[in-house]
Amino acid sequence: MATANLLPLFSFAIFFFSLLPFTLCRTSPELSHSSSSSSAFLDVSASLKQANQVLKFDPKALLSFQQQDEVVPGNSSSSFSLQLHSRDALQNAGHKDYKSLVLSRLDRDSSRVKSLNDRLEFSLSDLKRSDLQPLQTEILPEDLSTPIVSGTSQGSGEYFSRIGVGRPAKPFYMVLDTGSDINWLQCQPCTDCYQQTDPIFDPRTSSSFASLPCESPQCQALETSGCRAAKCLYQVAYGDGSFTVGEFVTESLSFGNSGTINNVALGCGHDNEGLFVGSAGLLGLGGGSLSLTSQMKASSFSYCLVDRDSSSSSALEFNSAAPSDSVNAPLLKSGRVDTFYYVGLVGLSVGGQLLSIPPSLFQMDDAGYGGIIVDSGTAITRLQTQAYNTLRDAFVSRTPYLRRTNGFALFDTCYDLSSQSRVTIPTLSFQFAGGNSLQLPPKNYLIPVDSVGTFCLAFAPTTSSLSIIGNVQQQGTRVHFDLANSLVGFSPNKC
Repeated sequence: MATANLLPLFSFAIFFFSLLPFTLCRTSPELSHSSSSSSAFLDVSASLKQANQVLKFDPKALLSFQQQDEVVPGNSSSSFSLQLHSRDALQNAGHKDYKSLVLSRLDRDSSRVKSLNDRLEFSLSDLKRSDLQPLQTEILPEDLSTPIVSGTSQGSGEYFSRIGVGRPAKPFYMVLDTGSDINWLQCQPCTDCYQQTDPIFDPRTSSSFASLPCESPQCQALETSGCRAAKCLYQVAYGDGSFTVGEFVTESLSFGNSGTINNVALGCGHDNEGLFVGSAGLLGLGGGSLSLTSQMKASSFSYCLVDRDSSSSSALEFNSAAPSDSVNAPLLKSGRVDTFYYVGLVGLSVGGQLLSIPPSLFQMDDAGYGGIIVDSGTAITRLQTQAYNTLRDAFVSRTPYLRRTNGFALFDTCYDLSSQSRVTIPTLSFQFAGGNSLQLPPKNYLIPVDSVGTFCLAFAPTTSSLSIIGNVQQQGTRVHFDLANSLVGFSPNKC
């Protein structure tokens, strides 16, 4: 899902050791994470086994949930932890095979990327909120079924967190999204609601539910809003035709056994249509004033994304300490777009050699264009075309022994590994400002697109100035956003 008129990273470097014409390795050395390594081993058999299993996942039963004591926002000593699940582990979409599942993921991903780019263009165009809002008249009940194009950045995401809503708290699966700010969930009564894993939230059962008046700061902070009976309404439309419309309210959110925060502003959606299926709504973890992280005054947050083809879970944490082995990079903010988390990337390496890519391709200019963001909702990393072509060509030149095959959807570099169980490939690394380097696991950049052995280089070019580090490249890595010190840390194998 992608937001219309909303825009929403992560580059990488590759190391490669050997150009020897062998593809099957019978030894099992440990994968090195040092920047001096030039080759790595991809376990083809394990990837294909997981690809065949993902279609058999059954949606998990509701997790037990205990509401704990209220926690005061802004106390950096108060930490919160939530379980984090892959979308496909919780929602069986009924795909006939793994290839159709991947195509569905890539279609959603393209809409997502469009929304992030639209968001940037909107923010840099100097349009005012009043240019979008029909605030001269109240929105009538029948108008709730008609979405108004919004400048609010939201997207479908691919990972769900378990969170409690209301008093007493009831648990819901919510999409985790670092590329948006507005929190929302489906609410009764429904004009039209999509299918979700949990029962739809009924505000009448919560003693902490409260409407927001139109003159409230939270309502005024919305980029698109309206009024009905002196109550604030929010409206968000998406690039793929999906939308959510309803009342903007405050409610209590509970974090498992970690605690509860009261009066969190969120959307109570009565008309929600499109490709949201599975989740009850969305948690906006962006940098804007209405995001969950901003409202709870979190000094930091982190997540570790398990493989999307895995049924296991990890954790979303707030105000926790960064792992001691984090590879740190500068966390940058735009003066024009509060939502996005830009990272100080300066280059990419393939096979242990720094690629000849102008650093300016990863930098944001004075007008707010360019740069690279870390986004939990985008799957595939997008690089400006020049940077992508250099990366692709370097990878191809170092893999002459792998059998090439036709491209697949947005991937133009694919291989037939059907006869292999384990292959040697060049390493790929991100080079950050300050001299730090992060080497990616092989399964994070050469991924299966069917269940019979077709693997593709999991990056794509973009003509937009904005580059994005997607969640496929983040899998298995704890990504820690140190908001207080403007750092983002990457710690492999911390799920």
